[in-house]
Amino acid sequence: MILGLGRSGIGAARLLHHQRRPVLLLESRDTAELQARAEQLRAEGIAVQLGTPLALASFEALPLPPAAVVVSPGIRWDHPVLQQLRAQGIPVQGEMLIAWQASRAVPWIGITGTNGKTTVTYLVHHLLSQAGLDAPLCGNVGFSAAELALERLQSGQRQPDWLVVELSSYQIEATPELAPAIGLWTTLTPDHLERHGTLDNYRAIKRQLLENSALRLLNADDPDLRAHAASWDTAQWITAGPRQNLPPTIKPLLWIENGLVMHSRGPLFAADCLAMPGEHNRQNLLLATAVALEVGIEPTVIEAACRCFPGVPHRLERLSVRGVIRWFNDSKATNYDAAEVALKALDGPLVLLAGGEAKQGDARGWLHQVQRQAAAVVLYGAARQEFTALLAGSGYAGRVLAVAGLAEAVPLAAELAPAHGCRSVLLSPACASFDQYRDFEARGDHFRQLVEALPELQA
Repeated sequence: MILGLGRSGIGAARLLHHQRRPVLLLESRDTAELQARAEQLRAEGIAVQLGTPLALASFEALPLPPAAVVVSPGIRWDHPVLQQLRAQGIPVQGEMLIAWQASRAVPWIGITGTNGKTTVTYLVHHLLSQAGLDAPLCGNVGFSAAELALERLQSGQRQPDWLVVELSSYQIEATPELAPAIGLWTTLTPDHLERHGTLDNYRAIKRQLLENSALRLLNADDPDLRAHAASWDTAQWITAGPRQNLPPTIKPLLWIENGLVMHSRGPLFAADCLAMPGEHNRQNLLLATAVALEVGIEPTVIEAACRCFPGVPHRLERLSVRGVIRWFNDSKATNYDAAEVALKALDGPLVLLAGGEAKQGDARGWLHQVQRQAAAVVLYGAARQEFTALLAGSGYAGRVLAVAGLAEAVPLAAELAPAHGCRSVLLSPACASFDQYRDFEARGDHFRQLVEALPELQA
């Protein structure tokens, strides 16, 4: 039984069906879009029940108890019904386990972190692909890992050289069996605490992936990771600054000095080869470079690949210029820390668009950067009243306007930017998207469409 008719649930259902394992997919909602998805799956021979709540009665109504239950990432791992199923001896597992079991012959590069993991995932995939390796990306971005495994099995293609897999805390929590050949941890700041309860719980989940990895790569510039450096028996570290800035107990594999990426055997290439703004992207560059070196790619190839890296959709993605105004899509910034990083990376003054479904977290750093960088803020979505109060309480001196959604926010930002002498407009929501969109990608796509629909010239 598979719970959830999203991308990961559908991928797991199709992969299991291909393996000739009987599958029933349950979904609590029932909409026209879901009905269309269900009909497609039924045509493939996969049973689907819509409008079936996640309740013990839904399982008791079945003729036989399920042999196992596969959970999509959106369902809490500690949901009371899942706890009851475990108590009955029914295995409960994450959808990622299905993909892991189907692709055990392929070495995984598992990438996690609060922020930075998507950029690093795309960059690692790009570096390996440019070097001629078959290294598709999947997981918490792009294809689900199960979809990718199924695609290779159905097409009869050879297995990839590597799988580059972005892994969220939800996916790691539900699949403790994951053991990548290379594990990479970008950052750790408070996030998803409404689900995991405490920062210690959240950290332990992320750490589990690295503990299981044959090679561990960590970012020594992240304060939380650095504070726990002594707890690792073996790990490789990077820093985007001189190695002398680190505690003597951390001896980095890669660092930056005099504008060069450095290795113990000498300089590798110029640190500005990655044309993405922000100090955090230098950390991302070094983490991806460490992976590339580990799989045997020459530094000259890494540098050339970095110079042609197009960037990541929805992560400080520069959109088309309208008149003299640059528009940036940072829809991937779903928490305060990620949005703070975006504000630091750009030149101000700018107009900021923020809002959506608010998360728990410490907003102080974000509020400081808003005060420093934003001449005006347009708030939208469910968090607009909460954010209005946050900004007022912080003493923010710029203009604050609140609207229902992005359709109203974008043209308003287009008027505010020239009026306040701003050359940039930044969508960096600091919120989840689920109040108005299915995910951050849909939010970013809508923003892009709205920007493209603006008049070519602005006053």
